[in-house]
Amino acid sequence: MQLNLDIKEKVTATGINSSRGVQPYKTQLLKWVGNKQRFAHEIISYFPRSFGTYHEPFLGSGAVLGVLSPNKAEAADSFKPLIGIWQALKEDPEIIKRWYKERWLEAQEGEKVEQYEKIKARYNQEANSADFLFLTRTAYGGVMRFRKADGYMSTPCGAHKPIHFGTFGRRVDEWAERVGGTEFFHREYAESLERAREGDVVYCDPPYSHSQAILYGAQSFDQADLFRCIEKAKARGVFVGLSLDASKKSGETDCDYDYPTDLFEREVAVNCGRSMLKRFQMEGQSLEGEMVTDRLLLTH
Repeated sequence: MQLNLDIKEKVTATGINSSRGVQPYKTQLLKWVGNKQRFAHEIISYFPRSFGTYHEPFLGSGAVLGVLSPNKAEAADSFKPLIGIWQALKEDPEIIKRWYKERWLEAQEGEKVEQYEKIKARYNQEANSADFLFLTRTAYGGVMRFRKADGYMSTPCGAHKPIHFGTFGRRVDEWAERVGGTEFFHREYAESLERAREGDVVYCDPPYSHSQAILYGAQSFDQADLFRCIEKAKARGVFVGLSLDASKKSGETDCDYDYPTDLFEREVAVNCGRSMLKRFQMEGQSLEGEMVTDRLLLTH
């Protein structure tokens, strides 16, 4: 695919930041439903070629960040156990390797599902980054499902075998290099958007109101507030890209959002393939009629 990395006409790119990656990159650190890694390079192709600081307020699995591999970035998430993984990766990759290896070996001490449930129970007793790391690699389809009332993680064990700790360790080294220019923060998206300045790039991949209501952070997410934050950032000369669900059931269902008509200058369709979240909800049934499409909204 030829990437269109020219600066868009209306973008004031005052910074000198650039991408060290921007190529298809398939090695995932975290297994995560809705992961954008398969088409992250396509999303990035609509960013300006040069920019100030790259911001990612809804970090999740860091798919776009890892492919972009910017020289200067701030990435954040409101979910503390998750951002703790990224902060540990930046501080000392060996910490991440040790967390995963210890739990991988623990999982070998008994029956797979039983050991998974033990680790999940420990996490639910006291949420922590170390257990959560292993759960992201072993839960069904990377679905991070939590009860709204108390944050209890309820996702069952996946059918797949978690990758060996040696293989995972090599991924840790790759990712540590790709995010070497990034600082990680535990904070709400509004603060991240407020920190963006003229010439910066912000990419938002928030919970999808039409398809991800069971996932972490989605139950109380206010889409209208996000639009207001984007509007303020745009007024400061910030380039913002926003991913939202566009259609489900192979185009039969449109996902509508009520956002200011003059907020975005361009909309691009991104084909996401079959819905893994729907597969989880349908207990692994065939999803021939469950193709989904995202919309990528761009302020410039």
